[in-house]
Amino acid sequence: MLKRTKSVLVVANLVIGAVFGLLGQSLLAQTLPAQTWNLPQGTTVKDDGPRTYRFSVDYNTANTKGELFDRQRITGEYTRGLGGGEVMWKNVAVAEAVGPTAPFGTAQKRNFMEGFRYRSDLDTLKPGFFKGFPPTAVAERDLVWDTGMIEHFGQNFFDHLKLNEPYHALSNQEVNMPDVGTFKNRDVVLEWVGRSQRNGQDCALITYQAFFNPLDIANGGMTLQGRSDYWGEIWVSLETKQIEYGTIFESVSAEMKLPGQDTMQNINVFRIGTLEPVIAK
Repeated sequence: MLKRTKSVLVVANLVIGAVFGLLGQSLLAQTLPAQTWNLPQGTTVKDDGPRTYRFSVDYNTANTKGELFDRQRITGEYTRGLGGGEVMWKNVAVAEAVGPTAPFGTAQKRNFMEGFRYRSDLDTLKPGFFKGFPPTAVAERDLVWDTGMIEHFGQNFFDHLKLNEPYHALSNQEVNMPDVGTFKNRDVVLEWVGRSQRNGQDCALITYQAFFNPLDIANGGMTLQGRSDYWGEIWVSLETKQIEYGTIFESVSAEMKLPGQDTMQNINVFRIGTLEPVIAK
């Protein structure tokens, strides 16, 4: 009996010791000085062959009371890491729905984007870049612009970001969108807020935000003047600098006039988007 009691006490002591050991490690990890958390410096994106992403964005259009009257969902597949530093789009499709709860209709493929290919370092705002796109294909252009933005914010600022310190990446940047309109980035703020995991990769979690951005669109007989606020999060692999997950949220409050109308109407367009790699099952 005595031997059994001693054995139980020994095991209990070992368990307690292990628990306190783990607790001590946890507390040590929590109290590590912030300067031990640094992003890799001077690194480039590692493209080990083609990698495909799925980008899905919902557009929700409402009046000033929040009453939804139109919804649109655009999806597409984006592949980077092709030869010559090129990227490509395919399977881009748009589905529509009326009102807040109606199911989306059958998605309509955008054949003009099938196989749309270009070098990733090209200026996508250059006149003629979207040659072959219908003038009213604004959401389709947004896919290209938003993907480039997420990659730019996530991959090109490691040398500037410090943990929990906002970094002002752009200020009062005038953007001309050929065949669409103009946009002004008032103040784009990036912040590295911590570490996380996505797709088995250790990642830096970076947030971005830009508020009170003037927007002026004249497209297909429609005019829109208002303000854009956008923000999101980006998970970037610390090993490869590949984007493992990205989000975009945008709220546009504006006055809009449709073709054939004489009066302006106040609308709010709220966008929710996710960019994620297509992982083979």
